[in-house]
Amino acid sequence: MTELNIVTKYLGDITIEDGQVINFPSGIPGFLEEKEFVLLNIPGNPVFQFLQSIHSSDLAFIVTNPYHFYTDYTVKLDDSTIESLQIESEKDVLIATIVTLKEPFDASTINLKAPIIINQKKMLGKQFILNSDDYESKASIKPAVTREGV
Repeated sequence: MTELNIVTKYLGDITIEDGQVINFPSGIPGFLEEKEFVLLNIPGNPVFQFLQSIHSSDLAFIVTNPYHFYTDYTVKLDDSTIESLQIESEKDVLIATIVTLKEPFDASTINLKAPIIINQKKMLGKQFILNSDDYESKASIKPAVTREGV
């Protein structure tokens, strides 16, 4: 593996392995020219990560595993996405959602309507727009508790 030095928005200059680079063949909506990203852990925070462009230091999204907040979240991928990301097994798939941070933190939202789908085995990614109204693009990061009396 080759090491790459990149400049990041939040962590400064870092070194990554080329095997950590996730290729987004179609880019990300709004950033179609950006095709290579890396997932970086946020020191001291196991719930959130940075999805950092390896070419544009200013382009980084804060992402999270949606299941930390919405345990019943479901994504049904279409055949063309499964094919384009070369997904062979559910175990290959990592799902991340983009976070919009707000003050106070409880007002922050996550985009459940357009998750980032990553084939961790092939290091291919795509932002997938869900074709249903089951989920919001600005879902509360603090889901409503459904148990009575809480």
